[in-house]
Amino acid sequence: MSTEIRFDDGAAYAQYMGAWSQIIGGQFLHWLNLPTQLDWLDVGCGNGAFTEQIHAQMQPRQLAGIDPAPAQLDYARSRPALARAILLEGDAMALPFADDSFDVAVMPLVIFFVPEPARGVAEMVRVVRQGGLVCAYAWDMYGGGFPYTLLAEALREVGQPAPAPPSVSASRPEVLHALWQTAGLTDIALRRFDARRSFASFDDWWHIATLRSSTRERLARLDAATRRTLQARMRERLVEFTDAHGQLHLPAHAHAIRGRVALS
Repeated sequence: MSTEIRFDDGAAYAQYMGAWSQIIGGQFLHWLNLPTQLDWLDVGCGNGAFTEQIHAQMQPRQLAGIDPAPAQLDYARSRPALARAILLEGDAMALPFADDSFDVAVMPLVIFFVPEPARGVAEMVRVVRQGGLVCAYAWDMYGGGFPYTLLAEALREVGQPAPAPPSVSASRPEVLHALWQTAGLTDIALRRFDARRSFASFDDWWHIATLRSSTRERLARLDAATRRTLQARMRERLVEFTDAHGQLHLPAHAHAIRGRVALS
């Protein structure tokens, strides 16, 4: 995973992105349509939000996760449901597992952070048994699918652009398909999933949207007047997503892919 874009606060990430991930994650697991009692690997498990869903919905025989951020893993380990999961610090491009260890490997909202996505996919193929599934889902970064796209655009307009993930093109469905095809996976299928998340008020949304440390750092570089202008601009842009009670209902969408490890 990239060393430039890291998430080191598991509790903040749970509010910022974990809730979004779970909205997509439930649909994604239903789409996979797999039996229970399989061996699962969550690559880039972060604070365990999606890993916990795997535990709850799929009742895995074995459940493992890797992530490069120790603080995220600490939060994941604090989840009671993951008490028996194997949660390791590791690199998506060099998975710390033997060949043929799992029935399913998944990268949830991670592949665009992997500096060499093809290596990451190849590693998943390596550790998944013949006939098993290699799968992922990623925000549509080019098509406005990222939950905080409007804030990112507003920050860019005031001279504080966010750094792009190292492999942002991997969020494109055609790139995902090419990666899976190049890795020799078969029965490849793509699917778009839509999410909608509600916030109690604009202030509630603003608090959550600015939990990410890099966002707070960019805001801190602005003078007070520019910060007020930015916040006013965001209020205007979010009017169309605000109901009569002041609650916000915001959309996002992701592309998902699955493929099967070929039988030899």
